Amino acid sequence: MIFKDRIDAGKQLAKALVQYANQADLVVLALPRGGVPVAYEIAEALNASLDVFVVRKLGVPTHEELAMGAIASRGTLIVNRNVVEAFGIDESRLEQVAQRELMELTRREKAYRGEREPLAVKGKKVILVDDGLATGASMRAAIAALKTLSPASLIVAVPTGPRDVCRKIEGEVDELVCLTQPEPYESVGTWYVDFSQTDDDEVRELLSRAEMRFMRSRHAETEKGTSYEHVF
Repeated sequence: MIFKDRIDAGKQLAKALVQYANQADLVVLALPRGGVPVAYEIAEALNASLDVFVVRKLGVPTHEELAMGAIASRGTLIVNRNVVEAFGIDESRLEQVAQRELMELTRREKAYRGEREPLAVKGKKVILVDDGLATGASMRAAIAALKTLSPASLIVAVPTGPRDVCRKIEGEVDELVCLTQPEPYESVGTWYVDFSQTDDDEVRELLSRAEMRFMRSRHAETEKGTSYEHVF
């Protein structure tokens, strides 16, 4: 399966998630930036609220490509103690790296969301979305962070991912929806005709549009309910 672009991927995923449509306790979260256009289509089709869930890797000093943990939205810290101990990283150095990445995470969240508060996820059904899986590291960090926030259930939805990574993700969540798991995999962009970069302006616009649409939808439902009670 080749996707035309992220919009097409989101629409295809929405069809596979139709059983969650119009559920009041449903929240759709996107890993920015590429996951946002995908998640927007899902949230619109399912009549759900949309927000971002930002994850920042904590790189080992002098080995930045190696993650010793991650920090995610709401300041949730995940630490890989095996890596920390193997490289002899003390708590002060770990804290220093975590604080630096928290500052960048906070900056990005403000850039994306502005003054809007993050959506509450405790007790909610959460669909966590990205535009595809590669190593799965960011998604797994997001999953671990979200679990500390006590959602009622956690569903990961992605258009494409390698089979072995999908198996790992599937074992960590209540449900995984991955439309295609090709082998050999190569990269996420291989499975898109248009995989051009999503910029911050697009993220902000989609989040704003999603909020307005969701508010209009809830207002319409309230008006409908008021009218119904008046008649009877």
